[in-house]
Amino acid sequence: MVPLLLVLLLILILAGAGFALKILWWVAIAVLVLWLIGFVARPKGSSGRWYRW
Repeated sequence: MVPLLLVLLLILILAGAGFALKILWWVAIAVLVLWLIGFVARPKGSSGRWYRW
């Protein structure tokens, strides 16, 4: 019974990590798209940087 519970717990942990990693991939893609839009749509005549870092 204990090995079965350990296997089920391992499956739940891996499924949760996979779901979290999938969300992180979507967040990274969204940030990349926003960065590319900002890079393309930056104002002309400035120092070349559209961000204020």
